[in-house]
Amino acid sequence: MALEVNNLKVEVDGNIVVKGVSFVIGDKDVVALMGPNGSGKSSLALALMGHPRYKIKSGSAVLDGVDITGISPEQRAKLGLFLSFQNPVDVPGLGVETFLRQAYNSVRGRMGVMDFHLLLKDRMSSIGVPGQFSSRDLRGFSGGERKRMELLQMSLLNPKIAILDEIDSGLDSGALKDVASELKKLSAGLLLITHYIRMLEFLRPDVVHVMKAGQIMRSGDFRLALRMDREGFG
Repeated sequence: MALEVNNLKVEVDGNIVVKGVSFVIGDKDVVALMGPNGSGKSSLALALMGHPRYKIKSGSAVLDGVDITGISPEQRAKLGLFLSFQNPVDVPGLGVETFLRQAYNSVRGRMGVMDFHLLLKDRMSSIGVPGQFSSRDLRGFSGGERKRMELLQMSLLNPKIAILDEIDSGLDSGALKDVASELKKLSAGLLLITHYIRMLEFLRPDVVHVMKAGQIMRSGDFRLALRMDREGFG
């Protein structure tokens, strides 16, 4: 069992926004978390990753036997937790390869510049990223390029659990299919946070949870996602 979340409550700016959420993600499981805006999905993701504004008030999150609720984001990453943001920030002047090497060294252990360069080229080739991509700055990416950047980072860090917050946002149908294809190659358990069914149609989650007003209101298989798509979240 990779990640077990039990009765987690999260506070943001004095308000409880996640109200006793529980779920499990096993090795290589695909778990979908759906729900309307403001339901607490992103707050849950940020709290799990250790964002200081999103305070875990009670409950537990156990990653491979280690309760991560009281440790730093860096320690969580080293244990194998990864969060893909809805809108990754632009950082003018910071090159893609430099950024990725710093991330790798922080999480996986130090690797020399040339060895990392060879590893990066191998991973870029395996997921179909153009060679010139690594020489760019962290700015001016299209929606599809931002998602490929995060896929590349995931491939390098090789997390146990990847939390993907609206990774389908801003993608056309072709890019969506490409990203889904690459996600299938990862060995990580996946938590897919989304409003929509588009990505789920490609990845076919093992479990679907529907979150509303800070709580998981329904759980089921892919058929539940289809129902939510037809009827709305109510």
